[in-house]
Amino acid sequence: MRPRTWVLVLAAVFAVLQLADVTGRDTPDSKNYVSYALTLAGAGKREAAARTVDWVCAGRASAAQRAQRVDVLRFHAPSPAGPVFAQCRAGELRRVERRLRAGGAQTDGHVVPFVAPRLRRIFEVRPGYPVFLVPFVAVFGVTWGVWLASVLVAGAGGVLVFLVLRTVSVPVPLALTGQALYYVLPVGTTAMRPMTEGLMLALTLAALRGCALVLAGRTGAGAAWVAGALLALFGVKHSQALFLGACLAGAAAVVALWRHRRSGRSPGGGQSQGGGRSPGGGQSRSGGRSPGRGVVVIAVVGCAAVAGTVLLARLLRYPSEAESVQDLLTGHYTHPDRAHPWREFLHLEFDFWVEWLRRQLTEPLFPALLAAGAWGARRRPAFGVFLLAAAGTGILTQAGHPDITVFGDRMIVLAWLLPVVGVPLLLEPLVRRSVPLPVQGPPRAVGVTR
Repeated sequence: MRPRTWVLVLAAVFAVLQLADVTGRDTPDSKNYVSYALTLAGAGKREAAARTVDWVCAGRASAAQRAQRVDVLRFHAPSPAGPVFAQCRAGELRRVERRLRAGGAQTDGHVVPFVAPRLRRIFEVRPGYPVFLVPFVAVFGVTWGVWLASVLVAGAGGVLVFLVLRTVSVPVPLALTGQALYYVLPVGTTAMRPMTEGLMLALTLAALRGCALVLAGRTGAGAAWVAGALLALFGVKHSQALFLGACLAGAAAVVALWRHRRSGRSPGGGQSQGGGRSPGGGQSRSGGRSPGRGVVVIAVVGCAAVAGTVLLARLLRYPSEAESVQDLLTGHYTHPDRAHPWREFLHLEFDFWVEWLRRQLTEPLFPALLAAGAWGARRRPAFGVFLLAAAGTGILTQAGHPDITVFGDRMIVLAWLLPVVGVPLLLEPLVRRSVPLPVQGPPRAVGVTR
């Protein structure tokens, strides 16, 4: 089969496997995004609340039924699905109705008032994922619409991994391995949740492919990929646009400095000899010349994204960094604001990473894969710097929200891109040694036919 066929087969297999859990993937934040999408689709607040609550409670009822079936003491008891659904629905709608009757700030914006206004404001400034959901929930309903949207965005992430690896000239079997790693590691699980993370992962990979295109000499196309991804990220989660823009600009500066110092020591002034390979891993279209101008373009695009994100966030009066810290330290505003939030935040930050490292040492799969991915990135030095920068946004996101209770390590999920892309690079020598390269015959003259 052709490579594209294998790519589609892997994505289809992943999609079929996700039928094992159509409901029950929601998190406490998911109902805010789903209700946002329903109101954008034209539903009133009460209708959006009822449809969202039915979806959430159906998931809880299904989970309760599955748990009861394997409970060693209650597996023969009647199904608890009905009572769980009824109790969940009544409680959720009661809280929403109370806030809707209060009016005022409780009913502003598009998100149904499941939470207090200050917390709801954080979701209001992330319209990207709800806008993405709108056609799916409008056509297929909430349950199947949310599931299908999640499958498509998670599947697209795997396809983008394949494209990134092929752009840096990784053999097809290893590019498919990277796609499979995306699906089977926690990245795929997180991308399937009805949250912003799936789109964030896909758009970050799109920006990374843009960097790979630039390193291969296709500056215009690569810059368009990077700029488009950063622009879309602002609507999905503007903090990720800020982090990724800054990290890519920093990575471009590192690569530019490395190339400048290298060209200063080169007898040819930076011109590679004998049509050498570009640092991105493939033959550049400029006949082997290092595409230094493209790296500068990435730096400019990244800096523009940082400046634009900060400026637009201020003009649109998005919640500030101080507001985010108060949200964290007050348990989503369920306690009074802290008088000295930054001092307490730094204290929590230190304690968080000490505990996080302790837990990683007891189950060191993630650190081991990070190390393997980083070692593999060394095979494409320039591209590896950009890969480290993209994955590093996961560390920055986690550092900005040092909450050890967040389920599934979804805050740091972007760091998993390092092993997803880096491990196939690490395995490349094994594949190239086991698969002999075809012997090329003498070039045929132009215009000569058999």
